[in-house]
Amino acid sequence: MNSIVDAGIVADDKAAKKAAFEANKLSKRLHRQVGQAITDFNMVEDGDKVMVCLSGGKDSYALLDILLSLRERAPIHFDIVAVNLDQKQPGFPAHVLPEYLTGRGVPFRIEEQDTYSIVKRLVPEGKTMCSLCSRLRRGILYRVASELGATKIALGHHRDDMVVTLLMNMFFGSRMKGMPPKLVSDDGRHTVIRPLAYVAETDLERWAAHRQFPIIPCTLCGSQDNLQRVQVKKMIRDWEKQYPGRIDNMFSAMGNITLSHMMDRNLFPFTTIRPTGIADPAGDKAFDEDEDCATPPAPAVIRLDLDGG
Repeated sequence: MNSIVDAGIVADDKAAKKAAFEANKLSKRLHRQVGQAITDFNMVEDGDKVMVCLSGGKDSYALLDILLSLRERAPIHFDIVAVNLDQKQPGFPAHVLPEYLTGRGVPFRIEEQDTYSIVKRLVPEGKTMCSLCSRLRRGILYRVASELGATKIALGHHRDDMVVTLLMNMFFGSRMKGMPPKLVSDDGRHTVIRPLAYVAETDLERWAAHRQFPIIPCTLCGSQDNLQRVQVKKMIRDWEKQYPGRIDNMFSAMGNITLSHMMDRNLFPFTTIRPTGIADPAGDKAFDEDEDCATPPAPAVIRLDLDGG
């Protein structure tokens, strides 16, 4: 009997050690990827006041969590303030975020604006609410950023969001347009950053479970299963299962653009190019290889963290 109990204890100990090892590896990868994105796009500078938009979902929780950790060992000084927009959705647990943020010692502001009623009143039943909700939310957050004196507005969009946005614009908007890791607002007053740009959504799901964030589900747009974005996200996840590494490849392609092989006449002088009589050292790029059009084998997985994390 004792041997059975001892074997169970040993098995539990091994499982606990494995779980701790995996969590540590995940933590290193997330912090490295966020730190790399911040460096690559100069997202945070000395003296910045970063307004982290906290929705109560896994992505924004992870964003705040990782930024707080990185700030402790950053070579520069920057402040963090969390902002939640309480849109007055029915059943929204208003106590959750204040309790969490107080426990973490993070300065915060809860902005109460009844955008829920506006969206429900103006959007016909069965139609998607995202566009109007997003515009209302964006305007409010810009105003709050100005009132707080925030120099950067940090959003929790991740790698998969950026790939889905690219495909959405291609499929439904006839535009080659993605979701940038850093941008300046249309009025020229605010800088928006996405420090999770290099992070896979599956890693954020695992991190949220590990850190036991008090997740608040979205009962407005989050419950609309017929959204085109939901369908595209499912599509790329299915692709990833069939060809591991495909999402990474698409994401990498967004930063590896050959303008001469696209069709935008505003970005490349197609109408004026002429033969120069000088060979291109990169070789003949006029024709693609035939095999490029074939169904590819499963590609090697491309990771942004190259040191094994």
